[in-house]
Amino acid sequence: MKDKKKEQKAARKKHNAALSAAKDSKRSEPSLERSAPTLIERQAILIVCEGKNTEPSYFRKFKLANATIKPVGEGYITVSLIERAAELAEKGVYDQVWCVFDADPKPDNPQQLQNFNAAIILANKLGFGIGYSNQAFEYWLILHFEDHQGGKMDRKFYDKKLNGYLKEYELAYDGKASKTVSQGFFDLLWEVVKTKQGKAYTRTHLAIDRAKRNYTLLKHTSPAKEESSTTVFRLVEELMKYM
Repeated sequence: MKDKKKEQKAARKKHNAALSAAKDSKRSEPSLERSAPTLIERQAILIVCEGKNTEPSYFRKFKLANATIKPVGEGYITVSLIERAAELAEKGVYDQVWCVFDADPKPDNPQQLQNFNAAIILANKLGFGIGYSNQAFEYWLILHFEDHQGGKMDRKFYDKKLNGYLKEYELAYDGKASKTVSQGFFDLLWEVVKTKQGKAYTRTHLAIDRAKRNYTLLKHTSPAKEESSTTVFRLVEELMKYM
């Protein structure tokens, strides 16, 4: 005859084991309840540019998810640009203020070189970000297509160089009249050229790498004399955080 008590004990043990396993399984299952979203603080970024057209038209085309940018181009240069940026910053509420300006060096005008260096010093003192170019902003654009190793490149050749690269894509840049970066031109700057560590690598990434390399080769004792160089990559890297 079967031992009923023994059978009942075994069944109870089996049942308890099943309950315990079910509880453990429930603990390990991911919760289907939606967790509270992580809030990313939205940044307000003021970008005060020397140029009235090229630089503002370029920065206005950045589509940012967690930041609002206000590019302004009013024609101020060097120290006066930094002072104007301070005035505009006082009129609004901004998390970051950036100044974008050129060196436009003239060897026979030492005062102009001094003003450029003084603008950098003043911007740093005020806590502003700096995106300068020596000689001009178009050098930053050229680095998207050409692995220029630094050294002097006169700005009078910038337009020809750029249009030489853009012609293949039926695009053009008018550095004398309109001086604007078209949407097609901007999109080309963000075209994927390869993958790096499984991530898309665009012409803009190339330009950042090239600008950084050239910048680190310089001593920065007098940025006004350091052709060709640009720190626009710093501002672009910052904006990329919010794309």
